[in-house]
Amino acid sequence: MSKTIVKTDQAPAAIGTYSQAVKVGNTVYLSGQIGLDPASMQMVDGIEAQIHRVFANLKAVAEAAGGSLADVVKLNVFLTDLGHFAKVNEIMAQYFAEPYPARAAVGVKELPRGALVEADAVMVL
Repeated sequence: MSKTIVKTDQAPAAIGTYSQAVKVGNTVYLSGQIGLDPASMQMVDGIEAQIHRVFANLKAVAEAAGGSLADVVKLNVFLTDLGHFAKVNEIMAQYFAEPYPARAAVGVKELPRGALVEADAVMVL
């Protein structure tokens, strides 16, 4: 199977040695997104704004790959404070509809650029 690199300026440019997403066959592996504004490449302020930005960034990459968040089958969410888990659920419901993807939520010590939340995904087209 061939590997296709997915890139869009509607999500933050990669800030390391990775691609925004890689498509192999019908499966797309979306790299982790943090709350960076794609235009300014600056972190948005506050947990609520960061959660919205993370899902908006994932949405942009999913669309660039030819899909949508409805095609996501697995989502991983990383939080520096698991006390924000309920807020993730509340905001996630604005971006995903039932049936929801499989998901893991993990508490971590730190994230790149001082982010409070990060999420990556696997999508099947």
